[in-house]
Amino acid sequence: MKQQKQLSEEEIQKFHSDGFLIIRQLFSEQEIAALLHNFMTMNGKGAIPDCFTAISLEAAKAAGDILKAYPRMMNPHKVNELALKYLLDERVSVILTALLQEEPIAMQSMVYFKPPGAKGQALHQDNYYLKVEPGTCIAAWTALDAADEENGGLFVVPNSHRGDIQCPHEADSAQSFTREEVDIPIGLTPTPTDLNAGDVLFFNGNVIHGSYPNQSKERFRRAFISHYAPISAQKVSEWYDPLYTMDGKIVERETNTSNGPCGNEFSISGPH
Repeated sequence: MKQQKQLSEEEIQKFHSDGFLIIRQLFSEQEIAALLHNFMTMNGKGAIPDCFTAISLEAAKAAGDILKAYPRMMNPHKVNELALKYLLDERVSVILTALLQEEPIAMQSMVYFKPPGAKGQALHQDNYYLKVEPGTCIAAWTALDAADEENGGLFVVPNSHRGDIQCPHEADSAQSFTREEVDIPIGLTPTPTDLNAGDVLFFNGNVIHGSYPNQSKERFRRAFISHYAPISAQKVSEWYDPLYTMDGKIVERETNTSNGPCGNEFSISGPH
């Protein structure tokens, strides 16, 4: 039986104060190994409809973009049982419930591979894409490898969740594989989140976060990332059906057709 991590009041307050919380070793070494094997096997297929399409490593190197051989997977839980299992994991559910003070619903999963030499992802806010209303989404970012500054680990901007969703501007394409970027509010500073495999970073959907290129010679920075909304949310973006309760039941929410704070502009990169 899996032991449940019960958050202390101090941890809950830290999440609400900073906008993020790291839970160390939520998943075991054996579980992480199984997830890595699963996702690397999926990548080895070359393409899975509505999830990812990769090109050969040789072609990616010739094109000057190693990520073309290891593109991010979008919603692998829709095509893979193990991804769905970890999207709905009870340990994650217990923590989310404590942080949200209500039941979560699962919206999205992603896998990032980030091999050596890969670009980073410019600073952004998740709820710009997921458009959860009322409230915001929450992410569970599971490190499948150790993630630090050398191999392009995640940076977060503490207290940035207290601000509004920003309209992004064009990012530096030499540094970021996505095209949107938001600015760091005056007085705030990005902080690295050094993680070990099995650690999970939970963060508010308004938190500004991103990463720099993987400068290591041999180290991947793979991660399984899931997004959730509070069950009280009434609207979400159109890209995330079906939604699930954490016991696997499908729920429906109204599609959020609002253009948000950016007028008629929609994400340059499409669904997040």
